[in-house]
Amino acid sequence: MAVKEITPQQAHDILNADTGAVYVDVRSPQEFANGHPAGAVNIPVAFADPARGMVLNPDFLGVVEKTFSKDKKIIVGCQAGPRSTRAAGMLADAGYQDVANLLGGFGGMRDQSGTVLAPGWSASGLPVSSDVGDGVSYESLARKAKG
Repeated sequence: MAVKEITPQQAHDILNADTGAVYVDVRSPQEFANGHPAGAVNIPVAFADPARGMVLNPDFLGVVEKTFSKDKKIIVGCQAGPRSTRAAGMLADAGYQDVANLLGGFGGMRDQSGTVLAPGWSASGLPVSSDVGDGVSYESLARKAKG
């Protein structure tokens, strides 16, 4: 199944119009804590490993599956696009039926010269939060998923 790609404004409109939709921020807990789309939850698709670079989070799919049903409308975003593209594909392959990838992520996608290719959520002037409380933070979601 092909994953839809949507702009930050489209994502914001969907989240406002459909209270059942959720924004899954797949960045690291540290990136998430520094600011994320208001109402987002954090489930990292990968972690930085000093020896190996970015390493897939082996619990990513498990935590998503324990937290959201396969018919949940999910918007996936990261910092610039690559991690969320990977995560959205993983969710679609796992049977999630309504997955969209946020073009430009939170911080925006740029080319090698720094030219903005797709503005991110933060540059679009959309609501930003730093809430990392229960039910939002990866730590709390992973703990609930393990039961």
